Formats: sequence, C-alpha cells, structure tokens
Amino acid sequence: MRIGVLTFPGSLDDVDAARAVRLAGGEPVALWHADHDLKDVDAVVLPGGFSYGDYLRAGAIAARAPLMQDVVARARQGLPVLGICNGFQVLCEAGLLPGALTRNSHLHFRNRDQVLVVERADTSWTSDYAEGQRIVIPVKNGEGRYVGSPEDLDRLEGEGRVVFRYADGNPNGSSRDIAGVTSENGRIVGLMPHPEHAVEDLTGPSTDGLGFFSSILKAAVAV
Repeated sequence: MRIGVLTFPGSLDDVDAARAVRLAGGEPVALWHADHDLKDVDAVVLPGGFSYGDYLRAGAIAARAPLMQDVVARARQGLPVLGICNGFQVLCEAGLLPGALTRNSHLHFRNRDQVLVVERADTSWTSDYAEGQRIVIPVKNGEGRYVGSPEDLDRLEGEGRVVFRYADGNPNGSSRDIAGVTSENGRIVGLMPHPEHAVEDLTGPSTDGLGFFSSILKAAVAV
C-alpha cells in the first residue's frame, strides 16, 4: 500500500514517518507541499516539525499550502489522514479536525516519553490496538495544548471522538487530558505525541507506535 508523507518547509519528522511506514510493510511516497499531485496514494501522513517556521500560528500557513487543498478534498471523500504533532495542528487549521492547539500551559517545550490510553481502537489508524490499552510514545511540543469550548468538548466526548488521552501526567495542559481526536468517520486522526519515534527497540522507548502504521495498511486492504 502507498502511504504519502507530506513535506512542508520546516518539516522535521517526514523521514522518520516514511521509515515507520516501510517498517510496517507499506510503501512510503514523498509528497511536496507546493505540488497538486497526491500520486494515487492510499493514505496520507502529515508529519511533525515546524512547517513554515510556525509563523502566524503553528500549522496555519501549511493548512493553506497547494497540496493541502487536495488533501482536504480527498479526505472529505474518505482518504485516511494521520496528523502527528505539527500535522495535528495543520489538520485543525484546515478544518478537518475540531479544536485548536495552543501554547503549553506551563509555557515550556516538553520532550519526554509519554504514556497514552487508547480510547478508540476502531479508527483507520488504531485498529491494531485495544480499547483501554496503555502505550508509550514520545511527546515533543511547545504548542501542544488541545483546547475547545466546553460545549465542543462535551460534543466530542459524547460522539466518542477522543482517540487518546494522556496518562501519568499531562505534558502540556490539554483539556481533559486529550492527546488525539478523530473525524466523525474515524478515517482522520490527529495526535500530538510521535508514534513514528516508537517503532524500533534500538531508537524508541517502545515499539508501540508501529500499530498506527500497521493499522492503516489493514484498513487500506479492507476498502
């Protein structure tokens, strides 16, 4: 399966995301922000980093990049999309996911191995996990605090669209310990922690992140 990894100026983790796709058994396909060509991919990953230097707001300029117009259009037709860290910010700015990511409540960059609880194991990106499972993957962000109005958060909770929550400490002050959310159809997922940095015992705190990439391969086959 062909999984596109979109690179913006300032992306840092696109190579890591491509490696994770390859380790899971997929074919990573490089996508460039200025193109209008999704190259017939089966899914798209928006990696972490500081797209366009995080000027204006994190993810705001990238959300308006030429290729993002195609990603948004295809995502609304069912193309699976995963946004990691800066990619999550881009998805929120593009209107594909609700809420916003703001400065960490303590105003410091946070970089550590983080425990997450899986709240949804039936999305395109999480089917290889079990509901309630605890996984450990790194978090590294300065603007990772997920926020929304109380009414919007209640609606997300009621619709079961919280995919991950922080456990054993909230690293950025996110509302209700929310670490990741999904679209209504479960095909778009965004989260602040970095699963692509937890795919090999040699380099990560675990291999818990590999499940994201194996899940989407199974979802693509099932379509």
